[in-house]
Amino acid sequence: MPAVAGQQSQNMAHSLLTTEQCQAKWRISCYTPTQYRQAYNLNPLYRAGITGKGRTIVIVDSFGSPTIQHDLDVYSKQFGMKSTHVDVVKWGAVPRFDPADPARLSWAKETTLDVEMAHAVAPDAHIVLVEAGVPNGDGIAGLREMMDAEKSLINRGVGDVISQSFGATENNFPGFRSGDFSSIQNLRNAFKDAARHDVTVLASSGDGGATNATANVKSNYPYKVNAWPSSDPLAVSVGGTQLHLDAKGDRTAPDSVYNDNGASGGGRSHVFARPPYQNGVEQVVGDHRGTPDVSMSAAMNGGTWMYSSYNPKQVGWEVCVGTSEATPLFAGIVALADQVAGHRLGDIHQALYSLFAQSSWKPSTGILDVNDGTNNSYAGVTGYTAVKGYDMATGVGTIDAALFVPALAKEG
Repeated sequence: MPAVAGQQSQNMAHSLLTTEQCQAKWRISCYTPTQYRQAYNLNPLYRAGITGKGRTIVIVDSFGSPTIQHDLDVYSKQFGMKSTHVDVVKWGAVPRFDPADPARLSWAKETTLDVEMAHAVAPDAHIVLVEAGVPNGDGIAGLREMMDAEKSLINRGVGDVISQSFGATENNFPGFRSGDFSSIQNLRNAFKDAARHDVTVLASSGDGGATNATANVKSNYPYKVNAWPSSDPLAVSVGGTQLHLDAKGDRTAPDSVYNDNGASGGGRSHVFARPPYQNGVEQVVGDHRGTPDVSMSAAMNGGTWMYSSYNPKQVGWEVCVGTSEATPLFAGIVALADQVAGHRLGDIHQALYSLFAQSSWKPSTGILDVNDGTNNSYAGVTGYTAVKGYDMATGVGTIDAALFVPALAKEG
């Protein structure tokens, strides 16, 4: 059960480059959290004291990173943010970090990206990092371990929002070909507990466009397929966009669908029926769950700077991308909304789609339409085009945080 690609990166720079320097060296734009804060209109919230204070973001990854606290401290100092303590919860037999193991390096990068992006948006939110001892790429055992960890934290009252930058395509679960979806259904207990405890669950939509993973090509499945947990009706699926910003973070053009060196995952689930909150977009999703629900920055041309030191041979800054960037960014947004509301918002789907329904006549919802680009994928399968309104490339679109955060807090 291969993992959905969660993060990709440009070659190490070791020192930060400006957006202009990135364009000259790599022919891509690269952005800092300062630019993101301007692009997503976060600064008015910070000035009002809305920083995620008192809220907790839970990030779940395999293996983790041995240098995560140090790296977050360096990242925060570079961009003038105060750092925060990362509580690490080891779940299962987490092996000793080995920089010679590509899998450990990949998950350490994933971990670092997740933590730094969540912190960039919600600088005062508490972060709990769950390090699982089995990668989800090892099959159901890996996913079950992650779900067990989440369930334990939820039942102990730890966490307001859970960020998941991992997944596996539905067609690779046992029983899929025969229509037996019990292998997925049996993994959902953590999400059901999250709903009961008003914890918001997020999942990245993946970086393989409408086919969602190379595994589908290798397994002779070059057709549209979704990934779990993104496809789960109890998880908010976060897709990807491409930001077009100047050096200050102001938009030079409207956002596009993320589709370079990967593409925003999206499409119809083969497992889950259309949930009631998507009845208003039935003409798009049909009778099955459609993803994503909402989107944030994920493109290589517009990637984010990340600092790491877990690999002694490559210490410094690099540009990272993918829906693994978008998901923790949105986790930060939810933490801000929780703070405004003064309580956990729980499953925000109904509130999100209600705000979307109002957005055509009520700009104060803070939902911004994305109607440029497609999530066509490398498998030769035609994907979905971003159009006015909901689509299965970017969901309801993206957000203006200064408007969306209070609107979500009120609606939720």
